[in-house]
Amino acid sequence: MTIAVKRPGAGTRILAAAVVALALGSQACGPAQAQDKVTLSIGTGGTGGVYYPLGGGLANVLSKTVPGWQATAEVTGGSVDNLKLLGAGKSDIGFTMADAGLDALNGQDKFTGGKVPVRTLMVLYPNRMHVVSVEGMGIAKMADLKGKRVSTGSPGSATEVMAFRLIEAVGMDKDKDMKRERLGVAESVNAIKDRKIDAFFWVGGLPTSAVTDLGATPGTKLVLIDHADAVAAMNKKHGNLYAADVIPAKTYPGQDKDNQNSSVWNILVAHEKMSDQVAYNIVKTIFDKKADLVAVHSEAQNFELATQKAANSPMPWHPGALKYFAEKGIKIN
Repeated sequence: MTIAVKRPGAGTRILAAAVVALALGSQACGPAQAQDKVTLSIGTGGTGGVYYPLGGGLANVLSKTVPGWQATAEVTGGSVDNLKLLGAGKSDIGFTMADAGLDALNGQDKFTGGKVPVRTLMVLYPNRMHVVSVEGMGIAKMADLKGKRVSTGSPGSATEVMAFRLIEAVGMDKDKDMKRERLGVAESVNAIKDRKIDAFFWVGGLPTSAVTDLGATPGTKLVLIDHADAVAAMNKKHGNLYAADVIPAKTYPGQDKDNQNSSVWNILVAHEKMSDQVAYNIVKTIFDKKADLVAVHSEAQNFELATQKAANSPMPWHPGALKYFAEKGIKIN
């Protein structure tokens, strides 16, 4: 049995009878058999964040662990890009923040062109909003961003989605109150080093390598801006998606105190048409090989059965994932 999957820039996606057969037989099947040939494309993010290394680690363990599988991690703009790639049939698995996933499901905000029938495979780890500057820029609180040169995240990222919501929640206008750039985290770090911007937004895991690099730059003192007091306003407008959280002191070089911030869950998602058996094997492999993923990035330590609950993901859950969690005694829906 063969499933050939189109990756961005690749050839035609081949589904046909093999997929139908796999889907119909999925409820009764055990783990993937050696004759099953499955090629998976994983939408991740930019190279300076956490999605990309974790996606690479996931591709590696899936390729090595499940007989007949070959998985590839793709560099993308982040959550929004990943969801659009899923909807277009150009990828099979994607990392996303919960808020962007809900927008895709409902066809709103950046998805007004069409809904994406996205399904939750598992809850991953909390993504913390970093509002980053450096000493000398005159930025100590959110209000100080007014009139500054600020990157709100790359196009196609959920950083941009959450940044806009945070800016609005603190009473500012993203277009009128700042000179806005749209850079990924690695590009933002380079720009702030070159004094081309004064601050940037980034939503990511801990630690994010690009932010670590900025904090470790000689002659640079990292400044993380507190904003946890804006969470209530964000949730009032957008639903109970966000939580007040903390980036602990010493997470980054030169970070002397806790940063009171906001967070949102990261979710691993797939298209509703993914077969139950493929979804089951993905989730099972992640938990079976968790130690291998922790070795890639410490945020994988937060992959826990206890966090697999409907309250942590606003998207419907994939039946194949539910089957795995039910076997572990976790009832989600």
